[in-house]
Amino acid sequence: MKTILYATDFSKNSVAALKYARSLAEQLGYRLVVCHVFDYPTILGATALSEPFPDLEKDAFKTNRIKLEGFCQEHLGAIWKAPNIQLQPVENKSVLKGILSTAEEWHAQMVVVGIKGESVIREIMMGSTTKNLIKKAPCPILAVPSDASHISLKTIVYATAFEEEDIYAIRKLTELAKAFDSQIKVVHIVTEDEYAGETLLEWFKEMLSDKVSYDKMEFKLLFSEDIFESLRVYLGDVNADMVVMLEREQRSIFKKWFHRNLVKKMESYGRVPLMSFHEGNHQLFYFNAVL
Repeated sequence: MKTILYATDFSKNSVAALKYARSLAEQLGYRLVVCHVFDYPTILGATALSEPFPDLEKDAFKTNRIKLEGFCQEHLGAIWKAPNIQLQPVENKSVLKGILSTAEEWHAQMVVVGIKGESVIREIMMGSTTKNLIKKAPCPILAVPSDASHISLKTIVYATAFEEEDIYAIRKLTELAKAFDSQIKVVHIVTEDEYAGETLLEWFKEMLSDKVSYDKMEFKLLFSEDIFESLRVYLGDVNADMVVMLEREQRSIFKKWFHRNLVKKMESYGRVPLMSFHEGNHQLFYFNAVL
């Protein structure tokens, strides 16, 4: 069975992501693995042990399993006992390595994490675990803000840089979109002096059509000196349910668009879940093994 991995730190910011991941898994017919990464000496209050305690690791897994059960019971109710929901406490000194190893173990199609609702972009830029997940995970990362109330994928916006690497991400995205009969809106925002925008758009559409077949896709080219404001307005105009981007090795779309001194302008943007692909991992995306 295909798998969605959801990682939690038991914070209130991760509750909406749990519900989102559960609903997504249910609608796709996937398994949901709910994991929490812990470092057992720290969890049990022992910072340095000269001799290993015989049942320390066993007790730590049991303790964290109980915490996962309580968290799921509180926020999902009895449905967490469904056979397609698995709980997995993971021991690792690094939260990042723990999530990555679990994603690889389950061949996860995506990893879902929760973030603070006031700004997805701030959390992506400032949250080291999330940012490193995007760079290293073998599958897309879906960051769900804490005030996301329900899952709806009628409209997905893909922010493109009109580069060949975008093709791989869009191809994988269409496989998700087909399951929800979603409209994909591919948008590129340029300044007025980028005179080649229309030419690039036609080149990109032609290249994409050779590799991707999906009827419910449209393209939009926006000219603006304020990329933040234009994207924010566009997401509202099309009532976007998710925004998708490709993080690049050398030419990060985050670095180009989301400078720290401009993050405040995108406060309302934080209410839209954000899926991030990474350029270097496109050949590892597990979507190609499922749909």
